Amino acid sequence: MVTSATLPGSATQALKSIVQQGFLVQPCTPHCQVVQRDGDHAVIGVSPGNSYFSAQRIRDLARWGLAHFDRVDIVYTDVYVAEMFSAMGYSEIEARRKADKNLRGVRAKIVAAVDDADPAGQRLFARAMSDFRSNDAYRALHADLLRRSAEDEEFRAVCAELVARFLSSKAQDGVAPTPRQHEVCLDYIRAEVPLFLDTPAILGVPSSLNCYHQLLPMAELLYARGSGLRASRNQGHAIVTPIEGGVA
Repeated sequence: MVTSATLPGSATQALKSIVQQGFLVQPCTPHCQVVQRDGDHAVIGVSPGNSYFSAQRIRDLARWGLAHFDRVDIVYTDVYVAEMFSAMGYSEIEARRKADKNLRGVRAKIVAAVDDADPAGQRLFARAMSDFRSNDAYRALHADLLRRSAEDEEFRAVCAELVARFLSSKAQDGVAPTPRQHEVCLDYIRAEVPLFLDTPAILGVPSSLNCYHQLLPMAELLYARGSGLRASRNQGHAIVTPIEGGVA
């Protein structure tokens, strides 16, 4: 559930998109550009049930990642998927069935891309979001987000805006979102955010660029100046979109 946003003001004036192997790469900030140039590690985020992520698109992203980074992890969200469907009105059985179908499909496409691009399994890896639940750094970051949900007004306001934006696109005319829908959306957001904050701590890499075809919904917050919830110094983000017409 990633919703598009606008680039932080400092980034829009300082950066230009980079053309690489059929993709347009736009770092979020000048510091994100440094992380991108270092080329230590990239996370390529993939959303289940999103038609944008065809098998060919994922293969192309995998090859692009390997060409520009020492290590690449393709991460797909497999947590709170059934709960999201249930909150949107599907029965528990239907919600689980739809979630399982979407996850089977995206998992198969990612595994195929990994096997094709890096058959030795040395630099390219497929990971489910649930894999991180046993990771100490991820757990610490997630616990901090739970605390901030109660204590950090800035973080709480950004989350509320994201939830409202997402639910407004799903709600039927005249039907207000339910408290259950709000809570499930918050759970989903908080599950994703640790990888936006400090993937290097989670995966033990020097620096990491989080890559998606839309801007991180929390970019304004995570890459702002001053105190508050901020991405770590070796964490970056870039918008990576395909160039129409093939490889450049």
